[in-house]
Order: sequence, then C-alpha cells, then structure tokens
Amino acid sequence: MPDEDAADPRDFAAWLAARGPGLQRFAYLVTGSANDAPDLVQEALSKAYPRWAELARRGTAEAYVRRSIVNANISGWRKNRRLVSVDDPEQYVAPQQSASDAVDDADEAWRLCAELPAKQRAAVVLRFYEDLSFPQIAVILDCPEATARSYVHRAVRTLRERLSESEPSHESSHE
Repeated sequence: MPDEDAADPRDFAAWLAARGPGLQRFAYLVTGSANDAPDLVQEALSKAYPRWAELARRGTAEAYVRRSIVNANISGWRKNRRLVSVDDPEQYVAPQQSASDAVDDADEAWRLCAELPAKQRAAVVLRFYEDLSFPQIAVILDCPEATARSYVHRAVRTLRERLSESEPSHESSHE
C-alpha cells in the first residue's frame, strides 16, 4: 500500500507547470528584483515539496508557497540589512516636465511601490495585482485580516501622499 503522505512528483510537476509563471511574477513584484525572484520561488518550492501531499490535500499549496516567498524576502532583507536608497529628494520638488519627458505611469507606479516596506508592498501586490480578498491576503502574509487591511490602507495612503508630492502644482489663474 503506498504511503499516503508521500508526495506524487507528477501532481507537483503539473501544479508547478500551471502556477510557476504566476509565482515568478508574484515574487518579482514582491522583491522588485528579477535576480532575486527566481531564487525565492525555488526556495519556497523546495520547502513545499516534502509537504506536498498535505498541502495539496488541504488546498493550501498556493498560500504556503506565496507566504514562503514573502517571508524569505523579508528575512533576506533583514539578514542583509539592505537599505533601498531613495533618489535625491530634491528631484521631487515640483518637477517641470514636458509631456515627452513624463515618466510612464506603470514605471512611476512601480517605483513608488518599490519604496514601500516589504509587507505593505506584498499586500498591495496581492490586493491589486493578484486581486485577492483581505482574508486571502491574511493567510498568505500569516497575519490577522485586520493587519492585512492595515498594510493595504497604509500603503495606499503612502502612495497617494507620494503621488501628490511628485505632481507639479497647478496654480489656478481663474480665481
């Protein structure tokens, strides 16, 4: 009789073929690094494989792998004590740009998201890119739902503030 807890490599391989690209995108959006993302995915998958039978049976494989990616990213950041330096703040003082010099919206959004703390960035990616609910985000980030909501709301508030700071002021001449 086969061991019920043994992982079936075919099931894992099929799941990975279906979800691998999405996990890579998720890791890239969480880390902001095309170099670090594959390593985090590989590390998360290597932790999931020995537990595959249980994760697949419970339907928690996706959440487990995503949570592993987020946790590894945060742990790596803490371990290396990396600081992401912000560009010179002087450049954000009412920049005067022509339409041809304007930064593409997607690039600007990513730059602003990359400056968020890791858990807030992960929550924003899960909420707005992956379109997950707050309870699903809470499972992936391994936190209470209220905390997941707080991460998203703080991140959105920060992004709004940064956007308003970077927009050129338009003085109205119709007063």
